[in-house]
Amino acid sequence: MTLLRWVLSWLPRPLDPVRSIKAKLSVALGIAGGVGLLIFWWSLDWVRVELSWFAIAVALGLVTLQVMAHGATVPLREMTVAAKAMARGDYTRRVRATSRDEVGELAAAFNQMAADLAAADRQRRELIANVSHELRTPITALRGLLENIVDGVSSAEPETMRTALSQTERLGRLVTELLDLSRLDAGVVPLTPAPLDLRAFLDEVVREARVTADGAGHDVRFEVAVPEIRLTGDRERLHQLFANLLDNAARHSPPGGTVTVRAERHEDHVRIAVTDEGDGIPAADRERVFERFTRGERARHGGTGLGLAIAHWVVQLHGGTIAVVDPAVIPTPAPTADPGPTPAAVLGPAPTAGPGPAPTAGPGAAPTAGPGAAPTAGPGAAPRAGDGAAVRPGPGCHIHVTLPLAPA
Repeated sequence: MTLLRWVLSWLPRPLDPVRSIKAKLSVALGIAGGVGLLIFWWSLDWVRVELSWFAIAVALGLVTLQVMAHGATVPLREMTVAAKAMARGDYTRRVRATSRDEVGELAAAFNQMAADLAAADRQRRELIANVSHELRTPITALRGLLENIVDGVSSAEPETMRTALSQTERLGRLVTELLDLSRLDAGVVPLTPAPLDLRAFLDEVVREARVTADGAGHDVRFEVAVPEIRLTGDRERLHQLFANLLDNAARHSPPGGTVTVRAERHEDHVRIAVTDEGDGIPAADRERVFERFTRGERARHGGTGLGLAIAHWVVQLHGGTIAVVDPAVIPTPAPTADPGPTPAAVLGPAPTAGPGPAPTAGPGAAPTAGPGAAPTAGPGAAPRAGDGAAVRPGPGCHIHVTLPLAPA
């Protein structure tokens, strides 16, 4: 087969100067048919044939060939017109692909390419619009604060400077996410796998998320139910993954709501569920939320639309999966901080027990958070549902992350 392909690659292309494929087909079939007729005629000892009948047969053959070849060449002409339109920025042109031959496959591939180019062009436009918006908002706020200070309208009080700092941090977060996105596209971010204690690791991420939420003014509470699990992964990238998920959950939770982190081991992988009590994500948008700059109906809570895209990228690097699942398939979480003999699985000095997959701390186990750790709930914590607070949790957003215990 290789030898045959090599021989065919060296065959001449005498019909390349012909500008029409139908003309090429006509010439090729005419020559092939002529050779066949000559051999047939020779086999009949050169029987005399009327020249007029021969001319009529050739003319009818050419007309038939033109009619039959019309459907084969129309998609090629349409592709030429569509390609020229794409060069001008019009990605709406499509080619009618009804045949099942190579031309039909080419037309189908062309339509797919046109759809991909249209999506890429839309994402490019959204990128410019969203980045411009995300940059303009904090810059406008900073400019207003600084102008007020310079004009003497307000003084550089701690509260004013904290507002300026939050806007600066927002700018820094956007720049960091854009840099991560560029590394994602370039594929220049190698993983540095190392053994991790999942419980201690998530405790650390949750403590940082609690501080971030408090600094941003989000009145939320964090609960953790993670058993003793060890896995191998890139600590920095996994920290980025769960920090994005927790920040996203905190921003979309109602005041006094709860963000729950649960983990379960399943044979050679671990499943981590991050749940909030917000409005949830419509089923139609659950696939798109992991695309860049997709914020959907939850965009009113802020964010760049890059966090979940980066989370999806990190999970893929580790050979895992991430998905927004329906609340109906989520097991009932452990009870919250209602009074009773069985407290919730909450970070803090209190022991944890409940119907979750594994206790956070129990007899003989190292406590999840010691006396020096920031407690999840304390005297200053936001009131919870069941404690007299008017909290009406929504269906919530339930995100499942599945990671292998060891890299493949």
